[in-house]
Formats: sequence, structure tokens, C-alpha cells
Amino acid sequence: MYGCSVCAGQGVPVNVHPVYEFGAESWAPDPAAPGLFQRKGMLPLPEAAPVVSLGEGNTPLLHLERTGARLGLSRLYLKDETRNPTWSYKDRLAAVATTKALADGANTVVVATTGNHGAAVAAYAAAAGMRCIALTLASVPLTMKVLMQAYGAEVVAVERPKDRWSLMRLAVEEWGWVPLSGLVDPPIGSNPFGIEGYKSIAYEIYEQVGGVPDVVVVPTAYGDGLAGIFRGFADLAALGHSESMPRLVAAEPLGPFSATLLEGSDVPATTQARPSVAFSIAGNVATYQGVRVLRQTNGRAVVVGEDTEIMRSQLMLAADEGLYLEASSVTAVQAAERLAAEDLIAEDEVIVAIGTSTGLKDIETTAARLDEVPLIEPTLPALQAQIQDS
Repeated sequence: MYGCSVCAGQGVPVNVHPVYEFGAESWAPDPAAPGLFQRKGMLPLPEAAPVVSLGEGNTPLLHLERTGARLGLSRLYLKDETRNPTWSYKDRLAAVATTKALADGANTVVVATTGNHGAAVAAYAAAAGMRCIALTLASVPLTMKVLMQAYGAEVVAVERPKDRWSLMRLAVEEWGWVPLSGLVDPPIGSNPFGIEGYKSIAYEIYEQVGGVPDVVVVPTAYGDGLAGIFRGFADLAALGHSESMPRLVAAEPLGPFSATLLEGSDVPATTQARPSVAFSIAGNVATYQGVRVLRQTNGRAVVVGEDTEIMRSQLMLAADEGLYLEASSVTAVQAAERLAAEDLIAEDEVIVAIGTSTGLKDIETTAARLDEVPLIEPTLPALQAQIQDS
């Protein structure tokens, strides 16, 4: 859980990940299994381990026709992860991490979170009958805190992000709690078993597209989603199902991955911290796992717009496509837009943006950009005065 000690000794903080020996039988799905555990053989779990599932995964791949036409991308798709049980792709991580913790005999799990991760872990811990402690920030939206508490987590908040990790590490070492998120500083990424749950996104995209897409864009904080999706496509290649790898793109508000790639260093860069409406991915420190994936796939990192631009994109996507995504999720579409404008992706390439979470997690931020709903008399003239001419 603390990463590679050899790498740390060389000054590079690096996450670890499981290594597998796959065979054709590993890929064969079990239709009777729930959620992403239909391919349990592809996950780092004991064969006999009882799974903790809420029916996660198998989310739709939606063609963004209007948005794509506006951006000049005829084959732009959104992997709609808002359809997961707690409305975010974190459910995939939580399902696998909780199953592993249960198999190892844990009774208490702990998570450092800005909301989505904590809500997912809380829900899956509840399904597993385990105690959940969530360490969050005072600044996260009320909805996020309520979700975690509603799922039965014991939630406490601190002021500074780094305080979550130091407190969590003390609790893990003193009380034996199992960490289902990252707990070291500088960050290296999340629970290495849980990250493998994101591999299922790659498997599903492959089946839905009918092959490997050209580009996959992932809203990125510490690179867990990037790393997991990369490993999923690597599995497909190792099993002989594909001969190519998509270019992976990190959409980020504060730019540490962009800075690391620009510097050409193995040591993840740190940028200036600041608040962002895309708070779920507003990390200012890159991770080795994310940088490595971007380099290995000939990908890139895209620094998205300021808050006003992000929120404008959120409302535009909702009006164009009927998809209300969290501000952090919208950055994937913004990154595709920027790459298209710079001729870094072609009009006919298959682009998949990962819609990581629903806008319902932070409706107050959206509401601040909207007009107040008028109260009118129930007459046609009163209605006519308020609506646009039809």
C-alpha cells in the first residue's frame, strides 16, 4: 500500500500493481456472476473469494452526435459511468478493493476522499458488512458528505488535503485498518488491487466499439483511471484479442502531468494548487503510474479551461446530449475539443471520453450559473412572457 520501496529510495515515488499469468480461461466470462465480476479471472482475487457487487459496470457507450459535429469529431463517444450504483466510475475500484479486503479478513476500511471515492467505498463496505471510515475535506459539497453518511460511513473532515493522508497512515499502522485509497505523500495512486477494477472499462469499450478505439480521454487526478484502463487494453493485447493500444489522454485542471511530460522527467511534477470546480480531479501532483501510461501510449495531458469554461461546457453537454456530468467529468470532452482544434486528433478517429461522475453530486455549483426559476400565474399570457418564442 506504500508503493515500491526501491523506487522511493531512488527518489521516485511509484505505485505497485499485480502481475498475472493469464490463459484463455481467464477471459471467459461467467454470465451468472454480478457486475464486473463476470470476468473475475482477470482480477487480483482468490478464486473462491465471495464478491462484493452492487451491479456495477456494463455502462453504455453513447455517440455524442451533436457535440461531435460541433467539435468536428464524427466518432466521439462517451462512456457513461454515471450509470454505476453510486453514480461514478469509482464503484469499479471499490468493488474490487472491498472484495479483496473482505477476502483478507478486514473488518474496517478507510478512505481519503473528496467525495466520489468515499461514496463508492462506503456503499460497498455496507454491502460487505464492514465498517467504513471516510476522511474528507471541509470544502467538499454537502451532497458528497451526505452520500457517504447515508451509506453508513463514519465521516470526518480536515482542512488540508495532506492531513487526510498522514492521519490515515497513522490509523492504518496503529489500528490495522485497510486503506482503500492512497495514503502516502507525495501521492502514488490508490489501492493497487482496486485500480484493477478500472480494467473492466477497457474490456467493455473493446466489445462496444468492436475493437480498440484510437483515443481514450480520462479526467485525471492521480492517474488511477489511466493506469487501470491501460492495463485493461494491455490484457487484451496479451491475450491476442488486439494488436494496438489507444492513445490515452489525461484531462486535468492544474497541469502536473503536462508539466512532467514537458520536463521529460521520471519524477512527477508539482504545480500551483488552487480551488477548482473540477475539485474531484484538482490534484497538483502527478504520479509515476499516470506519466508512464501517457508515454507508453504516445498520449498526452491536456490542461482544461478555467471554472467558467468548464461550467459552460457542462451546461452545453447537458442541453446538446441530455447528459448532466460532474464538472470534473466534463473535462474529458473539453480535452477532446482542444486536441481537435490543434489537429492532434483526426475527424474520423474513434474517440472515447470517460464520463466519470454525475452532475448531481454538486448541483449547487451548477445552480449558481443558472437563472432563478420564476414563479408565474397559471395563465398562457404569463407563461408566454417567460418562455422563448416557439
